[in-house]
Amino acid sequence: MALSYATQPGDIDHLIADDHAAVERQFQHLEAGRGNRRVLVDQISVQLALHAFAEETVLYPLWTELGMEDEHDDAEQEHQEIKELLVVLGRTEPGEPEFEQALTTLIQVVRHHVHDEEDEELPEFRAKAGPARMAELGEKFLAAKRQAPTRPHPHAPDEGLAERIAGMLAKPLDHVRDILSGKQKEQATDPSGLLDPQAQAIIDAHSSLGPLPFEILTPDQARKQPGPKQAVQKVMAERGIEGPEPVGSVEDLMIPDGAGGQQRLRVYKPAGTWPGALPIIMWIHGGGWVLFDTDDHYDDSCRGLCNKTGAIIVSPDYRRAPEAVFPAAHDDVLTAWTWVRENAAQLGGDPSRMAIGGESVGGNMAPATALTLAVNDQPLPLAQVCVYPLTTGEQFGESMEDAADARPLNRALLSWMAMHAFQGKPDAATDPRIALLDWTPEQRASMPPTLVITDERDVLRSQGQQFATDLEAAGVPTTHRYYEGVMHEFFGAAAVLDKAEQAQQEAAQHFRRAFGTTA
Repeated sequence: MALSYATQPGDIDHLIADDHAAVERQFQHLEAGRGNRRVLVDQISVQLALHAFAEETVLYPLWTELGMEDEHDDAEQEHQEIKELLVVLGRTEPGEPEFEQALTTLIQVVRHHVHDEEDEELPEFRAKAGPARMAELGEKFLAAKRQAPTRPHPHAPDEGLAERIAGMLAKPLDHVRDILSGKQKEQATDPSGLLDPQAQAIIDAHSSLGPLPFEILTPDQARKQPGPKQAVQKVMAERGIEGPEPVGSVEDLMIPDGAGGQQRLRVYKPAGTWPGALPIIMWIHGGGWVLFDTDDHYDDSCRGLCNKTGAIIVSPDYRRAPEAVFPAAHDDVLTAWTWVRENAAQLGGDPSRMAIGGESVGGNMAPATALTLAVNDQPLPLAQVCVYPLTTGEQFGESMEDAADARPLNRALLSWMAMHAFQGKPDAATDPRIALLDWTPEQRASMPPTLVITDERDVLRSQGQQFATDLEAAGVPTTHRYYEGVMHEFFGAAAVLDKAEQAQQEAAQHFRRAFGTTA
């Protein structure tokens, strides 16, 4: 489900379409008879409650001002019907005739509403309000979601100041009801039934910590939420697994960043003694250029790779957006790579045996760094590993639809990350360091041997797979590994997820072949 015209990630119509796509995918799970019907409907109810409140307080008053009274009245009527149906679904249970009839009707009404809004009303609104206002309204839309009640209130005021006041009064009451009912701890899980049991346990553990939706928060608020690291730690504690995985040593150094300041570089060394200098792998963490750092989930990835490769792992703690927008992170990673190569000896490493890799946007910055090195006739990494990489700023491929509702990374969160990472830089998404799928055959051919790892429940799956296909077509020795039943951020969970352990072994073997240290 995509709009028929171009938008920026933070535009209000873009954000609305992201919401539509997630709810539609959840409807498809329900229609297919898979997953947890109760939790799916509870999640849909919260999403539609937040969405309706934000539209009614931000968007609909402007429709009236712009002469779109008919569209306004039709949409309000449909929202009212949706809220009434959600009330029925909240007080009944799956399998009961009233529940099933209300669900069937809800799906019909929402789909009709989405069709009208995306095909007619939003294009007309954009034309009348002007593209320049869309980002400002997008910020207001997200702010309204933060203030919205989490349950439908069909008898509350349905627009403007009166609804905002009613929402402020209802939200704390809804929050208490959500906690008492247990629904608060369901909201961040994946109830699709598509994850394998080990992956499901991690997602359930994260949800049980009660995080708010990252995609409606400010960056500061989102950074304070529990993330994948805390989820894995919870599962480890439940299973009596100690951690983190020990390595020989971990040290933080301060090195130059790309703006004349300093950044932290974490250095992991394998245990034991070794003859001569060790190979070096730069591993770049993810987080959409906004979230996470070297202390988060990616610490586990680095420890696992250190032990499995016998190499020194270095991980740069690059600057994050929105405090430092594109290309700050890319500049920091490139600067860190150059510093490590020039100072490899003091780390105990071999500058002639260096490789690069990363996860998510780290899987973007690894090949982007290699391309910059190639353009400047600098020594290239011997190999690279791209784990569920972002390879385009566009909403690319079928995974944008079939994983729109995935956790922990859904389509709305991806847009939220891009909105902050490219703030004030509307052309950033077309820069070669972001738009890897737009590379020329010559640019692709400059890449070192590459392993691309993708997974099923991930909005980035399609673009990662396309990148692997493009590299292979350009003659680059390329291996693609696809993991069913797991989610974005699975790679660092080897302590509790067999497929993560397998993926780390794949990555380690790829690096060791390049270093000449494999059997």
